[in-house]
Amino acid sequence: MSIDAARHYRELEPRQRRRLLLLTTLRATVTVIVLLVLFYTLPVDRPLDRLNALWFLTGFLVFAAAVAWQVYAIIRSPYPSLRAIEAFSVVVPVFLLMFAGAYYVMETDQPGSFTMPLTRTDALYFTVTVFVTVGFGDITATTAPSRILVTVQMVAGLVLVGVVARLIVSAVQINMRRMTSGTPPKEP
Repeated sequence: MSIDAARHYRELEPRQRRRLLLLTTLRATVTVIVLLVLFYTLPVDRPLDRLNALWFLTGFLVFAAAVAWQVYAIIRSPYPSLRAIEAFSVVVPVFLLMFAGAYYVMETDQPGSFTMPLTRTDALYFTVTVFVTVGFGDITATTAPSRILVTVQMVAGLVLVGVVARLIVSAVQINMRRMTSGTPPKEP
C-alpha cells in the first residue's frame, strides 16, 4: 500500500469523504440486513441435540475468527475508522443473533425455559435487553439451562464491550500511528 493510498480520511476532498462514508454506511446496513434475513430464514427449529450444540459452538468459533479477521482488516485498511464501523456492524449483530438463535432453539426444544414462548423476534428482543442490561422483566429465564445461557451471554457481552471493542479501537490506533509514521504494514 502506498503512502498516498493511506491518506487520512480528513485529508480527502469532501466529496470523497462523503462517498466513503456513504459506502461504509451502505455496507454496514446491508450486513445487518443479510444477518437478520439469515436469522429469520435458517431452519433452527430442530430439537436441541449434540448436532445443534456443535453448530452453536462452531458459530462462536467463527465469531472469534471474524473478530480476529476484522482487527487484521482494520490494521491494513487505508481508512481504519471507517473499517471499524464495518467491523462493529458484523461483530455485534453476529453476537446478538447467535444468542437469540440459542434462546429460540432452547425454548422450542424445552418449552417453559422462559416465562413465555419465544418467537424468533421475542428471542432477539430478549437478547438485546440482556445485552444492553435493560432487563424489562417481561421475559425471564426460568430453568437452570436457560439461566446458565443468559449468564454466559451477560459475561460474553461484557467481554464484547470491554475486550473486543478495545481490540478494534486499538487496531484503529495502531493503523493511524503507522500511517502517520509513513511505514507500510507488516505482512502477517
